Amino acid sequence: MKLSIIISVLNSHEIVRRQTLYFEKMGLPDDVEVLFIDDGSNPPLQSPYIAYRTNDKRPWTVELARNRGAKIARGEYLLMTDIDYIIPLNAIEAARKLKEDKMALKRQFGVLTEQGEFTQDHDVLRQYGLLEQRITDKKLRMPPHPNNFVMKKETFWMLGGYREDLVGNPYPNGGDRKFKRVWAKAYAEGKVTIQHPSLRPIIYMFPNGQFCGDVDYNPFNLFHDLSRKTESNYWYKKNAGMSR
Repeated sequence: MKLSIIISVLNSHEIVRRQTLYFEKMGLPDDVEVLFIDDGSNPPLQSPYIAYRTNDKRPWTVELARNRGAKIARGEYLLMTDIDYIIPLNAIEAARKLKEDKMALKRQFGVLTEQGEFTQDHDVLRQYGLLEQRITDKKLRMPPHPNNFVMKKETFWMLGGYREDLVGNPYPNGGDRKFKRVWAKAYAEGKVTIQHPSLRPIIYMFPNGQFCGDVDYNPFNLFHDLSRKTESNYWYKKNAGMSR
């Protein structure tokens, strides 16, 4: 197995259904597996890609879910992301060809329709709440985020994986940033290699949260309802009271 796509999910049943349709229509290569890690959903999620259920009801347990996914993954490489991201075939192909220890991913906005079809239609993005400035000024582009990456499985565990002692802490608990710092230290010491930025493929994110004007904005109730409005959340403190 060349690549394991690991996606942790909490109470996002409709998106799991759309993602399942999307991957089935795509026709994945034989050396690629998709692992949805059900991070304590109620009721439990259903999909042929559900590979593990953490049965952990604490909030913000993505570190636990990602580590469990990495343990059962059969792929030489891991592509880790969240359920509100859409992974196109060209990104999967780039991950299959990767030789370095890590590849970061570019981001733009997009949507999977109820039929599991991908679109960047501006009117559809507006229906999902994307702010007009993101469409007209930023051309759907967004900065990269450390929770989206492809990494050699051996390297992931050499770095220690995600810190599970952070599970259950208020959002954001810093798991992605801390893992990135461990990576950065190893990179500075010449222990790991990374794909050149010019070769990074694009993945696509459903409009939600701060990009729609409120950190808890949840279009059509498609995603979990855990609030990001905590004192430790920089975006909440910065954008508190910002209207859509």
